[in-house]
Amino acid sequence: METIVSGARPTGRLHLGHLHGALSNWARLQDGYRCFFFVADWHALTTDYASPEGIEQNTLEMVMDWLSVGLDPKRCVLFRQSRIKEHAELHLLLSMITPVSWLERNPTYKEQMRELEGRDLSTYGFLGYPVLQAADIVMYKAHKVPVGVDQAPHVELTREIVRRFNQVYRPIFPEPEVLLTETQKLPGLDGRKMSKSYNNAVFLSDSPKEIDQKLSRMMTDPARVTRKDPGEPAKCPAFQLHQIYCTADEIDYVTKGCRTAGIGCLECKKVMIRHVIEELAPFQEQRAGYERRPEEVKDVLAAGNRVAQEQAAQTMSEVRSAVGL
Repeated sequence: METIVSGARPTGRLHLGHLHGALSNWARLQDGYRCFFFVADWHALTTDYASPEGIEQNTLEMVMDWLSVGLDPKRCVLFRQSRIKEHAELHLLLSMITPVSWLERNPTYKEQMRELEGRDLSTYGFLGYPVLQAADIVMYKAHKVPVGVDQAPHVELTREIVRRFNQVYRPIFPEPEVLLTETQKLPGLDGRKMSKSYNNAVFLSDSPKEIDQKLSRMMTDPARVTRKDPGEPAKCPAFQLHQIYCTADEIDYVTKGCRTAGIGCLECKKVMIRHVIEELAPFQEQRAGYERRPEEVKDVLAAGNRVAQEQAAQTMSEVRSAVGL
């Protein structure tokens, strides 16, 4: 069975964008692959090194979310990156052969430098985090890495590092392939990409009342200044959620109602809000159980750490031998 590796940084509560992006795909993939899903807590420090106080609780909250959407410890390995010290060792060894120019051309590096302008990102850790990502992936000899199009360059850089390692030393690692996943880019409440950092997210753990309040004030087509003004659904961020959540008949109803000003924006949104609340209800029921049993979540991570540790030890034994250590 082929191996898949993917991870997420514990930087806060998960939202609808995570659910319709990585999480739904992870849940599907665990039946067809040997899956390693990890809490990337070292990666959280690359952009938030001055704010480590939330990592522990965020880790617990995130794994609760993972379990609640259907990730099953019997069908996948859930573990915490920092508990597997071999990741740091492999990162160090891979950094010896990775040219700085490869890191500087990374499009995500440039993009985040712009987006996180107010933070100190002039660190080796931030520049070199793609090498740590490569170590995370190849430690378990991943065949595929599930990512969206925007993350594909990271996997390609990992492939370049693997090729260089295998040529300089000896073939140890397979070249991981990109497994492009069907990800839906969900707009946030202000029309930008849904993101915790933009404060525009609907969180998976939000109550039905909070969901209703947030989505009721979501941005719509600016042309609809008054109730009588017609709009164009293609220009409405809220309509993107209708396309994901609503039936064909409902989409037809709100499309006509918007273009003719037959319905107001709030009435239009209520059609979609009901579906969002219904989708999250079973998830929130599961999550409430884990909130009452946090020790169970910690046990899941501890068991996953042991499995990951065993695989990492085997890989590093081969790596040390190859590099003469």
